[in-house]
Amino acid sequence: MITLYHCTAARSFRVLWALEELRLAYELKLLAFPPRFRQPDYLDINPLGTIPLLLDGDVRMTESVAILQYLASIYGPTPLAVTSEEAGFADYLNFLHFGEATLTFPQAIYFRYATLEAPEKRQPQVAEDYARWFRKRMIGIEAQLARQEWLAADRFTCADISVGYALQFAHFLKLDNEFSEHVQAYAARLRQRPAYLRARIAEKPAAAI
Repeated sequence: MITLYHCTAARSFRVLWALEELRLAYELKLLAFPPRFRQPDYLDINPLGTIPLLLDGDVRMTESVAILQYLASIYGPTPLAVTSEEAGFADYLNFLHFGEATLTFPQAIYFRYATLEAPEKRQPQVAEDYARWFRKRMIGIEAQLARQEWLAADRFTCADISVGYALQFAHFLKLDNEFSEHVQAYAARLRQRPAYLRARIAEKPAAAI
């Protein structure tokens, strides 16, 4: 049985969404955010204190995008992955990692210095700088979606899950007010996917923690 440790709105939503897309059986462990402070016993399981944590037999993984690759590889074949023989392989890899390294990273800095820190430790200028960074990096997504419906291989893939989470987080942070029509339409398509809706329902109890 796969076990996923998850907090509402955290990067672990990528993994939860992928599990639902793949229709895999899993046990969901819902934690309060940030778990390293609010549920310190979690450090006994994951010394990093980060989310996600995926357990699959002897496998332990903590990087959300790497977990997407793992699930698609181990539990495939699946259209969620793009093979090296396909024309969209390079786009797939690029946007799979773009979602985390280029989009979620500045969002996390913004979230910390605009919201998470105690009021006296917040840094409005730092937060605004990283919000601007995020908006500028969205140019790559906007250009791709102006040409095609999905990010790679003319179908929904793990790259869309990776970037889709970043767009969801942008909405949560109210950083989505400048999204182009193409990006807004894309985000709407993602929110309509049955697996996405099931994942949102699955994580609902965490909001009360």
